[in-house]
Amino acid sequence: MNYIKRLIEDPLKNTLQNGKSVLLLGARQTGKTTLLKHLQMSDISYTLLDPELRLRLEKSPNLLRQEILGYAMHSKNKQPLVIIDEVQKVPALMDVIQLLIDNQEAQFILTGSSVRKLRRHSQFNLLPGRVINFHLDPLSLLELPASSLHLESLLLYGSLPGIYLDKNVELKQAELKSYVTNYLEEEIRGEALVRQLASFSQFLELATSESGKQINFSKLSQDLGISRHTITEYFSILEDCLIVDKIEAITQTSTRRRLTKSVKYLFFDMGICRVLSGQGVELSSKVLGEMFEHYVGLELLRLLRLQPQGKLRFWRDHAGPEVDYVIEMGKQYIPIEVKWTDSPKVHDVKHLVKFMSEYPCQELGYIICRCDRPLLLQNNILALPWKQLDNIFIEH
Repeated sequence: MNYIKRLIEDPLKNTLQNGKSVLLLGARQTGKTTLLKHLQMSDISYTLLDPELRLRLEKSPNLLRQEILGYAMHSKNKQPLVIIDEVQKVPALMDVIQLLIDNQEAQFILTGSSVRKLRRHSQFNLLPGRVINFHLDPLSLLELPASSLHLESLLLYGSLPGIYLDKNVELKQAELKSYVTNYLEEEIRGEALVRQLASFSQFLELATSESGKQINFSKLSQDLGISRHTITEYFSILEDCLIVDKIEAITQTSTRRRLTKSVKYLFFDMGICRVLSGQGVELSSKVLGEMFEHYVGLELLRLLRLQPQGKLRFWRDHAGPEVDYVIEMGKQYIPIEVKWTDSPKVHDVKHLVKFMSEYPCQELGYIICRCDRPLLLQNNILALPWKQLDNIFIEH
């Protein structure tokens, strides 16, 4: 199977070369293990998916330090590079890891597909400034070969590396269903994150059908027959398992009385989201349009992970005007509308115009659509082909 170079490769290597340790986070099957195997940098490697190893280190966390110091003495390597895969499986190791880093006895690449147990642990924030966090997403536009950029395939099957690289459509669908089953079994039941798996499963189906839309917690509560607090906790679990990102609304205004204060959640992969929501592969233009808006949001998030000063938001007035996504860059904004069209019109820009007249914005606002080439719709509003989404960041 061909390896696709990841955008975080060079920043990750530079971080390690500067003597810092790394916490590499990402949902299952985003390619963390494959990336580290490709880099071939470690001196010692542990995978806590191995139940025997996990039990051994749970019983005696300090055994990790003894083994690493033993290796260092035997190999005469004063500061070996150690990989610990799925470190959240044994949170008690974080104390040992901190001691080793603090004493400059080892350098680490820690990987994890959930931060829930780590956040409950007192040493989750390992030595700020010395352990650098990286997030590995499914394959992004900038990582995919231009010749393989087929929009409907990306919307239907997503871009998890193993599934994306499979050429058999039927196998892709089967692999997505298997991922969903294994996720529910291993990540939720296995980690004992929820008591009622059936209730959580129903929540997942409804939540994924609302992915990319503003969440009505009261309606979800009524539809599922569970409390609003429980729904909030379920979303928190998904965030901690790196399955969703929360997008908050812009709420400050000097001209409007009623801006929405709701949130959107974006599921991390389009294929997983579609299967979780129970949708097939024959979809209407309306549904494809909604999925396209979700997909553009995911791509913006992936690009913003490389632009730490930027944050993804959205804007909506209860009276009607709304902007699908707004990039907050310092004290300025970049508004972005998403349209499932190959021929955007001037009337498509009206909400962008309204937003840009009321907020401090950078030079351009954007419509992301399926046009072939960039189109100037107004003096400061540009329609961009979805394949050129990264131009937003190049131009700013």
